[in-house]
Amino acid sequence: MNKIILLGRLTKNPEIKYTNSGKVVATFTLAVDRPFASADGKKESDFIDCVLWGKSAELLGNSVSKGQRVLVEGRLQIRSYTDKDGNKRYKTEVVCNNFEYIERKGDGNTSNSQGGFSNMGTAVPFDENISF
Repeated sequence: MNKIILLGRLTKNPEIKYTNSGKVVATFTLAVDRPFASADGKKESDFIDCVLWGKSAELLGNSVSKGQRVLVEGRLQIRSYTDKDGNKRYKTEVVCNNFEYIERKGDGNTSNSQGGFSNMGTAVPFDENISF
């Protein structure tokens, strides 16, 4: 099974492109914190290249920006190509199936603290005497 789930911050705004056949692709890099500190006590991060296709790519490009936290789910892909000098190169990236917002645009707070609906409607008291 090849499945990856990452939670990280965008290192820059996603790059949105359209293929010759009209498909939308977003490329971006996530800075993902390692779960431990280095010997000198500093937190370290891995910078992971990601690719997202289709309508989700367009949505990502229009709704997230540098520094925002995003959760992505996908698969690891290692592909090879020949560069302009004739050298064989390898590229490791996560091909994302979907993504989830962790922060609202322009907000440093996580949106999942209220289930992402903190600004919608008002709370209604629960009445335990409802019969069905």
